[in-house]
Amino acid sequence: MNLREQVDLDNLPKHIAVIMDGNGRWAKQRGGLRIFGHKSAITAVRETVEAAAELGVDYLTLYAFSTENWSRPAGEVTALMQLLVSSIRKETSTLNKNNIRLLTIGDTASLPSSCQKELREAMDITKNNTRMTLVLALSYSGRWDITQAVKKMALEVEQGNLTAGEIEESTIAQYLATAGMPDPELLIRTSGEQRISNFLLWQMAYTELYITDLLWPDFRKEHLYKAILAYQSRERRFGKTSEQLIK
Repeated sequence: MNLREQVDLDNLPKHIAVIMDGNGRWAKQRGGLRIFGHKSAITAVRETVEAAAELGVDYLTLYAFSTENWSRPAGEVTALMQLLVSSIRKETSTLNKNNIRLLTIGDTASLPSSCQKELREAMDITKNNTRMTLVLALSYSGRWDITQAVKKMALEVEQGNLTAGEIEESTIAQYLATAGMPDPELLIRTSGEQRISNFLLWQMAYTELYITDLLWPDFRKEHLYKAILAYQSRERRFGKTSEQLIK
């Protein structure tokens, strides 16, 4: 029985988040520039999206560019933005054909105008698709997300539309960039790093973490299946005891 056949389709995480790490190291191991690793990672993205959609995952969020990534060398950032534009342009028709909706989270207003244009067009073309939602986290960080949510709530309080007593966890969730989406149940991080790197800080309170030493450009469908199988082998208690779950 192959890995895909072992996946319990009745126990899939509704939302999978991925920190796609290791492109630079992958390129360095092969004597190439970092952008070579980023370009080579497109196959990993394509296979992961296809596999998730085929299984029936509802949401797949990819950490594509963090707010901290702006501090990288200017040449690499420019090349990344150009790669983003060309990739979106090439992949939009495939997403549409496969009934996949594209969304973004993050401070996208800080992206180059060409990136914003391609993103708007791709999201408009795919907006009615229902098979799966692919979310690109661009110029995103968890602290940015919480900060912008607090600012929005403060403005609502100033305008008299919200009181401090009305603010609960569910209220905060409505102001986050992921409003309307389920929290991720599984986080996959490649390259072996043991941290969540300022990603979906509020949303990952009870997310199961799966960390692999594999570098992102080498990630393929079978690796997604392996991560999901690891998720399905765990007992998710949400603060309760095992005995409470059985009752």
